[in-house]
Amino acid sequence: MTVRRPDPAPVLVVGAGPVGLTLAWRLARAGRQVRVFEADEGITSQLRASTFHPPTLDMLEDDGITTALLAAGRVTPGWQIRIHETGERVTFDLGVLAEDTGHPYRLQCHQAELSRRLMRQLRSLDVEVAFGSRVTSVGQDDTHAFATLEDGRRFTGSHLVGCEGARSVTREAIGADFAGAAYPETTVLATTEFPFENIMPDLAGVNYVWKAGGTFSLLRLPDCWRCSFQARDDQDEAAATSPAALQAHLREILPTHADSVEVIETRAYRVHRRLASRWRLGRLFIAGDAAHLNSPKGGMGLNGGIHDAFALADALLDGTEAALAQYEHRRRPVVDEAIIGQADRNRARMAIPDENGRRAELERLRAITRDPARLRDFLLESSMIAGLRRAAQPAAGNNSR
Repeated sequence: MTVRRPDPAPVLVVGAGPVGLTLAWRLARAGRQVRVFEADEGITSQLRASTFHPPTLDMLEDDGITTALLAAGRVTPGWQIRIHETGERVTFDLGVLAEDTGHPYRLQCHQAELSRRLMRQLRSLDVEVAFGSRVTSVGQDDTHAFATLEDGRRFTGSHLVGCEGARSVTREAIGADFAGAAYPETTVLATTEFPFENIMPDLAGVNYVWKAGGTFSLLRLPDCWRCSFQARDDQDEAAATSPAALQAHLREILPTHADSVEVIETRAYRVHRRLASRWRLGRLFIAGDAAHLNSPKGGMGLNGGIHDAFALADALLDGTEAALAQYEHRRRPVVDEAIIGQADRNRARMAIPDENGRRAELERLRAITRDPARLRDFLLESSMIAGLRRAAQPAAGNNSR
């Protein structure tokens, strides 16, 4: 790629989550001026994503980012789907991908670790990240984009990228629909230091588990387990995260040990499946959760947003209309199928309600692990490598100017 002479005006980035910070870092280390605005007062430590897939770790190697994440996280060589009552399971060994990635494993690491490391790099590059600066409107003219803050100040840049999440003002400004819907269930996420591995034999670092009447997930970080449950239909978020509700979930999976589990932190949220109808209008762009939302099954949301940031950084550094148009037209179809669609299929698999259906699915998955070619294809998709390869292919046409 030939990098054009930098525009003297900065790229404005709305949102200092991992996607916005990744975009700012990629632009700044290539010499572009960047200014970042964030409504919150600092990097959030709230319970968020924790899975980093192999190609994301490949992408983040520059400036020691991946090295820092590996030091702060926990490498997970494989992941499992299990039947809780019997302990039957199928394990997917990511070592199969050793010739496809420099990191043939998942990394479980708190999302905030990535944000903190990116902030260190941005400070070294003299990039201003304005916390406590809520952007209330964005716009553009023939030569510039602009952002207006809650206090009335207005900032001008060459382009503006909305990385401010599901309630994106940038998405509204470009006139994009956010088609889709929320899944019916409320998801409850809880962390605990309880040693599940001592009670449930041969647990992997990432486990998706069928149990009587539902499902749960267990993900191992260096300092804790993250447990994901589904709230009862009649529970609001407060009821779903109450001590009584959490104990009820824990008794279902640890009937003789539930009283020994100390829950450190909880969060309840609704999961959406949504895709913005357009990702660009002139000098305005969106990325990450502002552009797409998906089920967390498979850990693809954070990774997909980071992949957006890399693709858009390349396009902005190129600067040609062809490159800017290709950002949406290469990324959006792949996000629809390989992220939103794949996550939805992952969710549907774990939502199989009957024992016969679950056993049939377990046997189907076991058959995949016994066939080297099918296993590699399956892992290329579930690890997001195949989708990135498709996104790298040229896409014709555009309607986003």
